[in-house]
Amino acid sequence: MSVVFLLLALGPGFITANADNDAGGIYTYSLAGARFGYSLLWTLIPMAIALSIAQEMCARMAVVSGKGLSGLIREQYGLRVAFLLMTAVVLLDFGNIVAEFAGVGSGTELLGINKFISIPIAAALVWVLVVFGNYKRTEQIFLFASFLYIAYIATAILAKPDWHLALSSTMHPPSLSDLKSRSYLYMAVGIIGATVAPWQQFYLQASVVDKGLDQRALKLSQFDAIVGSIFSVLIAGFIIIAAAATLFAQGHHDVSTAADAAQALRPLAGGYAFSLFALGLVNASLFAATILPLSTAYTVCEALGLESGLDKKFREAPGFYWLYTLLLGGGALLVLFPRFPFVAVAILSQVLNGFEIPLVLMFMLLLASNREVMREHANSRAYNLVAWAIAAIMTVFALAMVFAS
Repeated sequence: MSVVFLLLALGPGFITANADNDAGGIYTYSLAGARFGYSLLWTLIPMAIALSIAQEMCARMAVVSGKGLSGLIREQYGLRVAFLLMTAVVLLDFGNIVAEFAGVGSGTELLGINKFISIPIAAALVWVLVVFGNYKRTEQIFLFASFLYIAYIATAILAKPDWHLALSSTMHPPSLSDLKSRSYLYMAVGIIGATVAPWQQFYLQASVVDKGLDQRALKLSQFDAIVGSIFSVLIAGFIIIAAAATLFAQGHHDVSTAADAAQALRPLAGGYAFSLFALGLVNASLFAATILPLSTAYTVCEALGLESGLDKKFREAPGFYWLYTLLLGGGALLVLFPRFPFVAVAILSQVLNGFEIPLVLMFMLLLASNREVMREHANSRAYNLVAWAIAAIMTVFALAMVFAS
């Protein structure tokens, strides 16, 4: 299988998995490395398994059913259930959109560009891309943004880490004494619990449907979802390694934001590492700020039976594009108000995420096991055993994050 073929096979799954490495994720991974060095790298393995299974199921459901996740929920469980779930998604996603534009502002200010200039320009460019583009062109740009995460691999290399210790920490489970530490356990829960977000599942399935893939593309869609998940988790690992090799090694054990982590890298790893980290933060924040309102617009329109899709004109899907515009514009505008309660919004988003992800996972598993929907491609008994166990563990982690918050 050639490299060119592999690249051509990448699409919605690769994009969705990497978009979740947003400003909040970068901050979480940086803080993990700064506080605990390499010792939390073991979380990469359960992260990769959980994300791969969730993404693969959504890709498979999209190809086999030809419908998005919220559309299937409405069809199988009624409009009332879909509407309640949709309402929670809108609230959760809007809080995250605000946080992403805050990441755009802080990232561009690291590079010397005032946020009052960068945020309006970024929002306008994103809006034009989505409203006046088409699916193929938008996907190509999203794939390019996904590969820009390589900046974090370069940052980790420039940090000159102990690669042997990093590898052994990845393969070594935590000790009992580690798990007795409340701060260590909280950090592990934060990393694993943030792996599978509700919006990812809705966006991936809607995006596969929008791309028009049928059952002939099933294997490629599954491959795309799994490769994207693994690449996304590897990027998270390199961010932890970069912070461990610099911040932790120099006794700098606390960072307030992802931007703080970038600033702290400058004297420890050099100007190139700082610039790459800051560029990665801007890319990640803007990428997620583009994807999240798209995910919300897909979810709402599918749940209400409205037209949606990037290949449709504004007049053909007005509800889809108006909702996207309001979410994007509202998120960008609120960041420019200095007294906006970002911390409160961020905490609220985490709480909603913790309560919603168990429901989303439950609906995904029920639908993926439904032979009326999935026919011969329904989950097998063995697959369900593993998937339900992982869903239960993810639920515990997510609820633990809620109570900790």
